Amino acid sequence: MIRRKSQILCLWYVLWDLLMTSAAWVWAYFLRVESGFFPLTTTPPDWMLCLRNLPVVLLLAIIAYRITGQYVIHRFRRLRDEVVSVVKGVGLMALLVIAATFSLRNDYESRGTMLLFLVLAGLLILTARRCTWGAIRFLRRHGFNQTQSIIVGTGRVARHTARILRAANWMGIKNIGFVEDQPSRWTSDLDILGRMSDLPSMIDKYQVSHVFIALPLNRYHDARRVFDNLAEHLVEVRLIADIPELAGVSLNMTSMHGLPMISLRESPHFGVNVVVKRAMDVALSLVGLVLLLPFLFLLAVLVKLTSPGPIFFRQERCGLNGKSFQMLKFRSMRVDAEKESGAVWARKDDPRRTWFGTFLRKTSLDELPQLLNVLKGDMSLVGPRPERPIFINKFKKTIPNYHNRHAVKAGITGWAQVHGWRGNTSLRKRVQFDLYYITHWTPWLDLKIMFLTIWRGLINRNAY
Repeated sequence: MIRRKSQILCLWYVLWDLLMTSAAWVWAYFLRVESGFFPLTTTPPDWMLCLRNLPVVLLLAIIAYRITGQYVIHRFRRLRDEVVSVVKGVGLMALLVIAATFSLRNDYESRGTMLLFLVLAGLLILTARRCTWGAIRFLRRHGFNQTQSIIVGTGRVARHTARILRAANWMGIKNIGFVEDQPSRWTSDLDILGRMSDLPSMIDKYQVSHVFIALPLNRYHDARRVFDNLAEHLVEVRLIADIPELAGVSLNMTSMHGLPMISLRESPHFGVNVVVKRAMDVALSLVGLVLLLPFLFLLAVLVKLTSPGPIFFRQERCGLNGKSFQMLKFRSMRVDAEKESGAVWARKDDPRRTWFGTFLRKTSLDELPQLLNVLKGDMSLVGPRPERPIFINKFKKTIPNYHNRHAVKAGITGWAQVHGWRGNTSLRKRVQFDLYYITHWTPWLDLKIMFLTIWRGLINRNAY
């Protein structure tokens, strides 16, 4: 039944893709030729020639859309997957249409019209698809188009899987209970339907379509038993990987000659991503320095007037790949602040601060000279905050995945900081937010963090 519904949805997508492609083809002609928005330097093609080419365009469109995965239909499909497949499909279609026009010596040639067609087709198809998914998700949230699922296991991963299924009710997957061969008093709050050997009868009894195997690492051998028990049932089986403590940076699935591999440490900051991030850092830090130059000069003068000693404070910190560098700050403490105590974390009402330094630290204005560190390449505008080597040697032994923060450049601000995890707060939470940032990095996330830093991150009760 699930496959039949998927086939109906696939046919629905094919129909709307063809309609939107046709609309884009015709619309592009009228915008380019008839609207008057664009000046014509040559004799425009005839309208009937546009219509005669439409069947060929639709044939090539279906081929391109099929090749690029636009008709892969499942409940877990994300918006990002949808956008990528549509962009690839429309791009391949445009290439095929251009090649066909050239090889057939077709008189309908217009680069401007083709560009308009490419843009319009992508926008119209994405709009139609998101409207369809919006309607489907609305129905699923209200109890329609639901499927049943069973979770194998009762531990931390199994409970987390159940919570996600409840929260993501737009998927329309309802967990009816758990299966466990080793129940205990700690699982008395769960609906345990039976043992793994009972799975075949449960599939028929509850009309189950999805089975999630959510077992701890030391019980992965039981996954084989689940597959064996379900050998005669057409049910979707998914393995929930119990590796959060191992996956310090990212989790990515690849294949090497048919051998599946799960990447546990692979930073997304490589290739063009590095170029984009560095370009943003250089451009925005230059703009910031130019705009803030009078204000920086004023702060420097006040630091000098309110306390004897240098204006800037240089301190060894660790950044990308654990490499140390000298981080700049406006000096906010006495020159001999660590002469007696040695290297210690700043604390609330720290007596080592100067009176103007208290203001600088509370407002985070002491961090502004780090724009020079960004220009030099030691730091980024956004990233995990750099720490001193003496503290890193301690934390990396006691806090899981702490060293993985050095997979990217350290930042002036970060995902953890704009969520309040700074100063004398939980280091584990800070690492958790830093690793989330590293894994989910995009240029838009950097811009969002910078906006949040200005909006709510400058004055913070944990900044001292």
